[in-house]
Amino acid sequence: MMHVKSLVIHRSLVLLAIASLISGCAVPFLGGYGADGQSLEAFEHHVEEIFRLQNRMTSEVMILLLLESEDAKKHQALMQAEHHMQQTCADLNEYVSRDIDGLSSGFLLRRRVEKSALDCEQAALKLKALLAP
Repeated sequence: MMHVKSLVIHRSLVLLAIASLISGCAVPFLGGYGADGQSLEAFEHHVEEIFRLQNRMTSEVMILLLLESEDAKKHQALMQAEHHMQQTCADLNEYVSRDIDGLSSGFLLRRRVEKSALDCEQAALKLKALLAP
């Protein structure tokens, strides 16, 4: 009888853990959000800043390429860095696009954004450095 009771408790705990992971509720218990273990609010604010930065970098590259056409080497480096940033920030862009459209982002997409946010920010900052005069 005692073995059955412990088995039921064990299964209940496993189901609770799975439900927490699926719903995203377990993340704060594992140290917070993002590489720095931030609160959800702080992480969302940081991700929004990253999105704005990478969006601004894309706009600046487009404007620069339209206005200046003499330095092909610099343009090639800018285009490669911008392409890398777009690939690195793809999950973030998908998340924001779904949010704007009022669609659910899903747990897996949120986790991918959480894991790629720092790399996205680094790619945007690298592009920003290339754009500096």
